[in-house]
Amino acid sequence: MKITAIRTLRADRFVYIKLETDEGLTGVGELHPASGTGGTPLVPIAAVEYCAEYLLGKDPGPIEVHWQHMFRRCLFRGGADTMAAIGALDQALWDLKGKALGKPVYELLGGPTRDKVRLYTHLGGDTPQALAEEAVAFAERGFTALRLYPFGTFGEADFEEGLGLERMSYASMLRNAEERVRAVREAVGSQVDLMIDVVNRLTPAEAIALGRVLEPYDLYFFEDPIEPENMDAWQHVANQIPIPLAMGERLYTIHQFRDLLNRNGAAYVRPDLSLAGGITNIKKIAALAEASYVPVVPHNPLSCVLTAACVQLDAAVHNIALQEYPWDEGQNLKRDLVKEPIRCEKGYLIVPTAPGLGIELNEEAFRHYPPVPYQRPPLIAPDGGLRDY
Repeated sequence: MKITAIRTLRADRFVYIKLETDEGLTGVGELHPASGTGGTPLVPIAAVEYCAEYLLGKDPGPIEVHWQHMFRRCLFRGGADTMAAIGALDQALWDLKGKALGKPVYELLGGPTRDKVRLYTHLGGDTPQALAEEAVAFAERGFTALRLYPFGTFGEADFEEGLGLERMSYASMLRNAEERVRAVREAVGSQVDLMIDVVNRLTPAEAIALGRVLEPYDLYFFEDPIEPENMDAWQHVANQIPIPLAMGERLYTIHQFRDLLNRNGAAYVRPDLSLAGGITNIKKIAALAEASYVPVVPHNPLSCVLTAACVQLDAAVHNIALQEYPWDEGQNLKRDLVKEPIRCEKGYLIVPTAPGLGIELNEEAFRHYPPVPYQRPPLIAPDGGLRDY
């Protein structure tokens, strides 16, 4: 079997890679915009084209060899856009291999280790009451883990109206977060695990203070309190804060995760299959984490294709604690783009038995969802300075 074509498919803000072969089998993967979900897809698409120069005409079978070639043919290795391209192509190679052998990917990786995957999803309310009501609704659907952004809504409009984190005083930042977390905890009780994510927007001092304020509410983890680059700072915050830290969605090599784990900088790691080199690389990151007794909670901000890839990894890897799941009930877009999404039941994804990733693109639906720009400009503080988004 030989790879004969590598196609890029776009629908709305989502980007997919499709491998075609001379035997008619295909494999699909989802491409991360690589600068965060607000980044342009144009650069990682160019990186896919660069990797395609190597892959075209090759036997798709030896995935590890292909992964190493795509990674090492770049003199300056490990950039986000290249790793996103490798991640999407790696998903597609595993999808193709599973279909060729008639097995789900997790069977080829040594699984299954579980029959279903526990999920957490996101709360979107902008007031304590709205968050509490939404949390109760998800709990009634069977979800046992929920995450919230604890400063109100998260967007440019709120900033323009003076409602964003950048307009809060230190004290009001702490009190706003506590009010929201307390409302949700009181609404769902102790049978639901709660997490917060502040999207890397605090200083170490702010993060430590917030963690201490929220200690009474028994959070499962505090995600991305500070910016991701400085592992010494993560070690410092982890040593000072009374809540387990989670991070990793903006990291993309095993070396970055090794540095984080060697400093005990996070209690949970959050690699993204569409950014950090796909199934091949995330399985290695999970093994590094296992050696440090650290569970893995894969990041998943995109569509049903990335969800399907995550489930294959989740089914094969022992130390998966939770799987992020963007709630898409009633959202025709995500579900239309695949012929049948992975089944979600009472807060769990059911591990599929179909070959490959267990899904197929519905290319006919793509014409109904033309590509759209999706930009998230940096937020500007009242003094004109920038805060991380």
